[in-house]
This record gives sequence, structure tokens and C-alpha cells, in this order.
Amino acid sequence: MTEYLNVGKIVNTQGLKGEVRVISTTDFPEERYQKGAQLTLFQDGKAPVELTIKSHRKHKNFDLLSFEGHPSINDVEKYRDGILKVSKEEISALEENEFYYHEIIGLEVLDEAGEKLGKVKEILSPGANDVWVVQREKKKDLLLPYIASVVKEVDVANGVVHVEIPEGLIDDEN
Repeated sequence: MTEYLNVGKIVNTQGLKGEVRVISTTDFPEERYQKGAQLTLFQDGKAPVELTIKSHRKHKNFDLLSFEGHPSINDVEKYRDGILKVSKEEISALEENEFYYHEIIGLEVLDEAGEKLGKVKEILSPGANDVWVVQREKKKDLLLPYIASVVKEVDVANGVVHVEIPEGLIDDEN
């Protein structure tokens, strides 16, 4: 069975010529939305729809897309609230020390002494660098900045992340 990764959500139509507004969740919009790229639309209770990108442009915080064979607003209105995904086979290899979110979420986090801190449960992108939310047993979640001085080694194959916790990052008193 093919696995898919989210690239964005269609939140509305744009104009009358079949464009849709997409809130993107991909780090590679130029690649995902290039002319001719294949995406699959998923909607609750409906069969997935294969779509081919006809055009892409940025507008405010949205990516505006149009699809081959969908020249009017009437052709795309039904896709509102649909999730656009790319098949896992189509994702490209990343540079060294770059990872897809789905590879990081669920990894065990070990400190410099090899002690288990918890598992990465989600990744936040508040600004300059991502923040990994580590779920710990019977303690508050730990927020780890994804920076070289903290995240020392990511071992996806063995399902672990080795980190060095700077002083003051863990405050278990509260």
C-alpha cells in the first residue's frame, strides 16, 4: 500500500479560473507545486483524486495552485478542505543532517549519559529553528531546540536521537 505525506490543505478557491488556496505544510513548495507535479487529494468519505499541477504562485501566506483539466471555479470548489499529499516514493533524498518530520517523530531521545528522556511527539516551527517536543513520563514535555549544540546525533535507523541538554533547559521544579 502506498504511503502518503501531507503537503498542504485546500482552504478555499481563488478567483474564477480554477485556482485554489493552499496552506502548505511542506518545506519544498517549489518542488511539490512545480508544473506537472502529481499530488493526491484526500477528502473524508471520498476516493482519493490524482491531480497534476498546472500552475503555482505565492499570494500572502498561501500557495495558489491550479490543476490540469480544472479550468473553472466550478471544477475545484468540491475540493475545499481536502488534504493534498505526495506519495512517499516521490519524496527526494535530503542533504546530510536534514530529515523529514515523519522520520523524527517517535524517536527516543537520549541525553549525554545515555539516559532516556522520552520520545519526540511533535515538531514546532516557531521561527529561526524547529523545536522538538519530547514527551516524558510523568513530567512536563521538554522543548528541545533543533540546533547543533543540543541535537548531537540523529540515528533514524536505530530510532534514537542523542542530545546534550544545556544548563537550565530542563526545569523540573515547577
